[in-house]
Amino acid sequence: MGAKYTVDSAGPTRSSDEPVIIVPLDILEEIFLHVPPHVVVCVCRLVCRQWKDVADSEALWRERCRREGFNLRDASKVPNNWRLFYFLCKKRRNLIKNPKGEDGFLGWKILESHGDGWKIEEPMVPHPNAAVQKNFVTSYQLCKKEQLINLENEGYMPGFMDEIQPHIRISDWYAPRWDCGSVYEISVALLNHKKKILHKFSPESISFPQWNDQQWHEMVHVFKDYGPGVRYVHFIHGGRDTQFWAGWYGIRVTQSCVEVCPALDT
Repeated sequence: MGAKYTVDSAGPTRSSDEPVIIVPLDILEEIFLHVPPHVVVCVCRLVCRQWKDVADSEALWRERCRREGFNLRDASKVPNNWRLFYFLCKKRRNLIKNPKGEDGFLGWKILESHGDGWKIEEPMVPHPNAAVQKNFVTSYQLCKKEQLINLENEGYMPGFMDEIQPHIRISDWYAPRWDCGSVYEISVALLNHKKKILHKFSPESISFPQWNDQQWHEMVHVFKDYGPGVRYVHFIHGGRDTQFWAGWYGIRVTQSCVEVCPALDT
């Protein structure tokens, strides 16, 4: 039978009198680089003090970022916590809840719902993303809805936001109905901890004439170099039709997205 090992706070030891084989730190680091990251954090670092030191080392997570292509956008903005930087890159996601209306209006706050109000329908023409099977529809007077995203609650801590100032990418898909003119509006703001506006993207309304091709269009904006203090993202969109027809002939919106992008896109 092989020798049995026990673990104390300092490191692995054998229960026999045989000498302990110490794994060099560089080899242990290389092993950890081939272990799933959540296992390194939740399992490996609990084994002993030596393993914890390696699992917590900046060098390990900096190398992991390099190997997985999570490169800094600005070499002068080096993260104090490479492990946090790695996981925020790894877990990059859409922060908008229920962006396609699959769960009704869950996650959205209705600001204006005039005419016959908001409605959810299937797309009149296929969306470029085949997974999009629902869209929100406006009516003959202004309809608007919003989401307020608390970045700290989503894992983007104040220190990280101020230090790295990762790009914040906004996108939204909108389409008119072919037989009715319509108007699309969007406004997205970065807010401080008091919910005061620091930066705002608010382009002019986009109008579509009656008898159009009713194709989908994407609105995209990226906030960059916005300075310290950003704690919330306030997303508002909506619109109306221009014929004032009863029902739901106004602009259609879906697949809204807010992403925090710490690493350089490759």
